[in-house]
Amino acid sequence: MLAAGKGTRLRPLTDDKPKGMVEVDGKPILTHCFERLVELDASELLVVVGYKQEVIISHYGDEFEGVPITYAHQREQAGLAHALLTVEEHIDDDFMLILGDNVFEANLGDVVERQRADRADAAFLVEEVPMEDASRYGVCDVTEDGEVTDVIEKPDDPPSNLVLTGFYTFTPAIFHACHLVQPSARGEYELSEAVDLLLRSGRTIDAIEMDGWRIDVGYPEDRDEAERRLQNKSE
Repeated sequence: MLAAGKGTRLRPLTDDKPKGMVEVDGKPILTHCFERLVELDASELLVVVGYKQEVIISHYGDEFEGVPITYAHQREQAGLAHALLTVEEHIDDDFMLILGDNVFEANLGDVVERQRADRADAAFLVEEVPMEDASRYGVCDVTEDGEVTDVIEKPDDPPSNLVLTGFYTFTPAIFHACHLVQPSARGEYELSEAVDLLLRSGRTIDAIEMDGWRIDVGYPEDRDEAERRLQNKSE
């Protein structure tokens, strides 16, 4: 789980806490993420922390619902590929990656099952958005069989309207690709660039279309929308 960000767009909610600790429907976003991972039988929770990391560590301690937690510190927020490398030493098998500012009520288990069934090197949960909005995201180009052929970060001319969400599965091959990534125009080590390197080396990546919903909690109004949806679900 990547949870090192400052959440500047969520201020003042993040003045005294990282964005993953902003509450949605009575509990932190990270708790919602942990719950999804535990449902998928995660054997260990690896959390990349940074901004106000002590708030996260003191809240969760060394386990969540009996599953051990290990923390890795990202000293500077230099992109998702950079963040992922902070946990490389702890991983030697297939793993799930979830972005700790997303609230999901979706078919995450389908992503895990597809990667296992196809013996793919990665599998992504993707979401269909209006074509005019696709350029705001990482966009996937896929075959009719759902195999990813290209991933482009915030393209001016999107090849499709299928965009990356905040849930992925990978084999350890992703770490080698992350080491090869060069800084982007905005000075960050982009995960989409590492994925592109996997594809160019002949690796197989599957895209699974989302059934359900997710909210990327970037602004206070996103938090309110996620809360509304969760409360409607429980009624």
